[in-house]
Amino acid sequence: MSPFIAEIVGTFLLLLLGLGVVANVILEKTKSNDRGWMVITTGWGLAVFVGVVVATPYSGAHLNPAVTVGLAAAGRFAWELVPQYILAQFIGAMLGALVIWIIYRDHFDETEDKEIKRAVFCTAPAIRNIRSNLFSEVVGTFVLVFTVLYFTNAGMGEPETIIGLGSIGALPVAFLVWSIGLSLGGTTGYAINPARDLGPRIMHALLPIKAKGQNDWGYSWIPVIGPVLGGVLAALLSLAL
Repeated sequence: MSPFIAEIVGTFLLLLLGLGVVANVILEKTKSNDRGWMVITTGWGLAVFVGVVVATPYSGAHLNPAVTVGLAAAGRFAWELVPQYILAQFIGAMLGALVIWIIYRDHFDETEDKEIKRAVFCTAPAIRNIRSNLFSEVVGTFVLVFTVLYFTNAGMGEPETIIGLGSIGALPVAFLVWSIGLSLGGTTGYAINPARDLGPRIMHALLPIKAKGQNDWGYSWIPVIGPVLGGVLAALLSLAL
């Protein structure tokens, strides 16, 4: 796979499984209806693992514009590649949202609450406070990118020989996202990824979902600007230390 295709496929798998666990928990008459936050955060963590496993050998598995921008700001990634990575991430995210709607279409039809239908696709604050919501997204993404910048390869011997961990090497980022969701996700739903939120939000607007309600565009900039700011701040701090 080329890096562009890898970012599409990896982000598609991330959103397919991430949005899928949300749909499975909050839509009516699913097998896992009302199973709670632990199921959702665990599902998202495992979704990250799957996406990273597939995309890492080919693109480095950014799967997130905030990660791409953060790595570039830290001097770990070429700025000229940033636009194509972000485009690929949005394509993958939108495709993932499309397939989840197809899979759960009957359950969307059985669900009357319009906000719950939208919640399958994108985040919303538990308490709407723009400054607090923005700060939550900044902090959550800061933790994500700052920690990613400190991931290291296992090594042994002198001079050091890098030990490849294969697919197991994707576990740290999965645990990281799981931890962020459990600890910091209760305020805004921890988008921490502009493509994860805006891509599916656009699909929610485009798809013929029965009685779907509004898209909350007034909030939509928070899970875009917040993560980008958090990623850049993480990069700047890593450079200063």
